[in-house]
Amino acid sequence: MIEHPWFTVEPWAVAEEQLHLDVLAQSESVFALSNGHIGFRGNLDEGEPFGIPGTYLNAFYETRPLPYAEAGYGYPEDGQTLINVTNGKLIRLLVDDEPFDIRYGELIRHVRRLDFRAGTLTREVDWRSPTGRSIRVRSIRLVSFAQRSAAAIRYEVEPLDGTMRVVVQSELVTNESQPPQSHDPRAAAALADALVAENQIARDLRVLLMHATRRSGLGMAAGMDHMVDGPDGTVTGAEAEEDLGRVTVTADLESGTTLRLDKLLAYGWSSQRSFSSLRDQVDAALAAARKSGFDGLAADQRTYLDAFWAGADVEVGGDAELQQAVRFSLFHTLQAGARAEQRAIAAKGLTGPGYDGHCFWDTEAFVLPVLTHTAPAAAADALRWRLSTIDLAEERARTLGLAGAAFPWRTIRGQECSSYWPAGTAAFHIDADIAAAVVRYVAATGDDDFERDVGVELLVKAARLYMSLGHHDAQGAFHIDGVTGPDEYSALADDNVYTNLMVQRNLRAAAEASPRHVDRARALGVNAEELATWRAAADAMMVPWDDLLGVHPQSEDFTRQPRWDFSQTTEDDYPLLLHFPYFELYRRQVIKQADLVLALHVCGDAFTDEEKQRNFDYYEEMTVRDSSLSACTQAVVAAEVGHLDLAYDYFGEAALMDLDDLEHNTRDGLHIASLAGSWIAAVAGFGGLRDHGGELTFAPRLPQHLTHLTFRLGWRGRTLQVSVENNRASYELLDGEALELSHHGDRVTVEPGGPLELAVQQVEPRPEPKQPPGRAPRRRRER
Repeated sequence: MIEHPWFTVEPWAVAEEQLHLDVLAQSESVFALSNGHIGFRGNLDEGEPFGIPGTYLNAFYETRPLPYAEAGYGYPEDGQTLINVTNGKLIRLLVDDEPFDIRYGELIRHVRRLDFRAGTLTREVDWRSPTGRSIRVRSIRLVSFAQRSAAAIRYEVEPLDGTMRVVVQSELVTNESQPPQSHDPRAAAALADALVAENQIARDLRVLLMHATRRSGLGMAAGMDHMVDGPDGTVTGAEAEEDLGRVTVTADLESGTTLRLDKLLAYGWSSQRSFSSLRDQVDAALAAARKSGFDGLAADQRTYLDAFWAGADVEVGGDAELQQAVRFSLFHTLQAGARAEQRAIAAKGLTGPGYDGHCFWDTEAFVLPVLTHTAPAAAADALRWRLSTIDLAEERARTLGLAGAAFPWRTIRGQECSSYWPAGTAAFHIDADIAAAVVRYVAATGDDDFERDVGVELLVKAARLYMSLGHHDAQGAFHIDGVTGPDEYSALADDNVYTNLMVQRNLRAAAEASPRHVDRARALGVNAEELATWRAAADAMMVPWDDLLGVHPQSEDFTRQPRWDFSQTTEDDYPLLLHFPYFELYRRQVIKQADLVLALHVCGDAFTDEEKQRNFDYYEEMTVRDSSLSACTQAVVAAEVGHLDLAYDYFGEAALMDLDDLEHNTRDGLHIASLAGSWIAAVAGFGGLRDHGGELTFAPRLPQHLTHLTFRLGWRGRTLQVSVENNRASYELLDGEALELSHHGDRVTVEPGGPLELAVQQVEPRPEPKQPPGRAPRRRRER
């Protein structure tokens, strides 16, 4: 999208200087606002035209039937879909009885701007009506980080050519028309008009609507209040009906005067509380927002983001597009989780209906590493949400005949919603991904209370799952068979290296954490014998190796399979899963997304440098990147093994996934994990950050196309700034006590009061590996 001439490239914002309807749906995702609890797509204030209307509440969903041609034991019967709730963004305008609609009359000027530091979406429009009357409309929209249940819009109308009568209609609308979310008629019927009216209230300039979902039994309330600043004689009124609330403001405006409407919004929902309780919650949230006023909410928003950027900013020198993209990515990653507060962080955040609003393993594997170092409270809450669903995970494990807890592949509330076993339930690595996120968070924060109250149970229940899933062979080696790793083109394989290494870490972490919190472990039934079985399985974990090729098979016998015939595959055949049967994909060497290469990153201490080089080169030739999760991992490992230019290309692909709409589905919402991956590519790739064994280490080096890289992160109560430029790196404590870390393998101590400057070790350039035909990343180095 930013390649279009009407999108500007600037370091702290994304701005659209003209409105083009051919990318309207994509821009609605890009300009989305959220705090992790409430999500607003970047729809136009007047609601039309639209690509996909979207107002979302985290974890507010409707159930729908899952269709099966042939059902089987353990298949989930119902799915969960995030629904479009009551739309409070709508503000309609009539100018001398002519509706303001950008499709009619003349659109003279139209500018929108998403500001990463202010946390606002601004819009400025000059429009001439079909009758020749000209007006200027300005709006500012925010979803509050400071007040979780609140959002606000400032809407201003100014005549440009004499006195005119304007009517502003501020609305709450429920069950608004939108494109179908499912091609299955049963599911579509379940999602159509999903909300049933329960009550509505209108008093003064405040309106509340209360609704319940038809099937899932969730209740919600939405409310709006207003502050109006207009000329003498301005008239206001309010009304409410089942699916519509409206406040109308009418004024006669002269040139040089402005009608200002500050619209305050609040949302609340629950699966258990009464509607009177929801009403009171929304009333209270509106009262708090009214006390702050729009200016106070905007000031609090800026204060919140100033604190975030002070500990999280990434500065990229030499590539203006990537500088914009990495801050855009960080901003949306924060928006996805900041105030989720023990609810899921979905794959699309709250930016669109893609993936039905589900949470996947990529939350723990890609999003939480970023939040752990930049917004640790949000990372902790995401893991508390996992613990809150552990009863459902234990029930799922029992259904599968396993011990412990089997966390779902895709879900909103915690029930498994994946209807395809090989790419869903069989991807048992999700428990280990959660366990790794626990270990990383505790290491980065030193939060012993969290480890005791949350971490131990997650680690123990996951360890028990794997002990029941795996087995020792006659020689004592521990195997985990019939699973799917991150590469969903290789399903139901034995001894997937990524899964086995992650499980090994899970087992060891559970065995180490339990003695630290004896009472908690005892309450979970952990004893010395069980600890010994975990340690023994971890020590005996099978990690396949191919002596002939000198690489690790992605899973047992993977390297014996025939390679995919790329000579018979055209660019139109991607993604492969839409053009070839799964059985062909499953029995050949072709990779959807980084799998063994992901293990090289997150379990890098299990491989030698030579093994990393050989493995990366081997798997690069068959990885087709039919997933947005792949590029950032390939960037990290490419940088480590010396392919810095290739890493730079992959960094660009991860960071620009949505700004350039590389997957052609940004209209359905942003790829939050890929956006988080741009931070990972910068900080773990070119900054060389690793945290193996809870130790903070760096091995920074830059591609020739970047002049410098500076990033900030949190570690055990400190804020560390790392800067890399030319052949030097500096480490500086912005706050906190002295910190010991590793720089290119050497232990050093960073003291308060000034930067520690060290030389960067260079790597010998090696011949670049080839990618499958037509699947190389876009060459940023040639721009």
